[in-house]
Amino acid sequence: MKQLNRQPTLSKQHRPHHHRLPLPRSLASYLLREHRLLFVLLGFLLASSCFLIYPSFTPLSSSSSPRDTVAARIRRGGGGGGGASSVVVSAAAAASRRLPVGVRKPPLRVVVTGGAGFVGSHLVDELLARGDSVIVVDNFFTGRKENVARHLADPRFELIRHDVVEPILLEVDQIYHLACPASPVHYKFNPIKTIKTNVMGTLNMLGLAKRVGARFLLTSTSEVYGDPLEHPQKESYWGHVNPIGVRSCYDEGKRTAETLTMDYHRGAGVEVRIARIFNTYGPRMCLDDGRVVSNFVAQTLRKQPMTVYGDGKQTRSFQYVSDLVDGLITLMESEHIGPFNLGNPGEFTMLELAQVVKETIDPSARVEFKPNTADDPHMRKPDISKAKSLLHWEPKISLKQGLPRMVSDFQKRIMDEKR
Repeated sequence: MKQLNRQPTLSKQHRPHHHRLPLPRSLASYLLREHRLLFVLLGFLLASSCFLIYPSFTPLSSSSSPRDTVAARIRRGGGGGGGASSVVVSAAAAASRRLPVGVRKPPLRVVVTGGAGFVGSHLVDELLARGDSVIVVDNFFTGRKENVARHLADPRFELIRHDVVEPILLEVDQIYHLACPASPVHYKFNPIKTIKTNVMGTLNMLGLAKRVGARFLLTSTSEVYGDPLEHPQKESYWGHVNPIGVRSCYDEGKRTAETLTMDYHRGAGVEVRIARIFNTYGPRMCLDDGRVVSNFVAQTLRKQPMTVYGDGKQTRSFQYVSDLVDGLITLMESEHIGPFNLGNPGEFTMLELAQVVKETIDPSARVEFKPNTADDPHMRKPDISKAKSLLHWEPKISLKQGLPRMVSDFQKRIMDEKR
């Protein structure tokens, strides 16, 4: 019975063979079953739609600033023509900062050393206005908390009391290094501290830039030209500086800061920018900082004679602070290292400046002559052709336009002094 119930088994030789369909025919059958071909076509259609909406990745020129006023003056590519005095960042660095078309540039985290000072506080205003987060680092030697007090409630603003002579650890995208007393009264007060700020402070900020991959901008000065033998001064001019004079702590300190900046660029690959700032004036200047514009305005408002050192025939050029801030941001966002002269080429003797102040404030104001100070430059006028050509920047506000704005600020602060 067991044998009767046992199912017969087929030998391998008698098993039926299933013939496989050729590959093209089997693939076609697979796609046609259960509407698979329809889903494949829908997938291709969706993918094509995505590429039409976001066509490709295109470079967002780093010369484009979030501020429309700055962007209008900077053209993509920043063509050549720099010679020995112009260094252009490599295309590889620019290519690394690419965003899809239609995607806005994200806000930056920016540190401004000396950001509670005269120029620094105006720079902070602009950076916050364009949407960036800003950290101000200041020891308040010449800076004033009042200059940035209105930003204290802004969550994108931080204020740190710190001396840049000591290292600091921060995570930032850009560093504007402005920290250093800039007026003769202040930098001569403690010359050793002044040169330490220029050297050690710059070393610490460059070290921070190297560590976190931030772009670094050094605010140098026209004082690197000393008492110039070339007029007007171009960036290619190496200067005529007394290395052991009473102004050397500032003049040679800034020259050393420029050297360190370029050495970090060449040796460590840090992205750097160098601006050489000429005489600047405007609201929030210290009332008694010894600089000629603030001296003349404060003295005239206080009914004191304007002090002219020497014969008054030495010349200076004066730029309004908003023009300078515009130039600094333009330089930081550009592809050019520099150095660049940032100043107003309009040239005035001290006696001509005194006359403009009289016309603006008090026609009866008097002038008082005193002996000139040591190493005081006889002429100072920037050649800004390089900035005009490569950065498409030039100052817009004349002395007669800007001085009344400064006078209004000084009048209020002098009145507050009397209360």
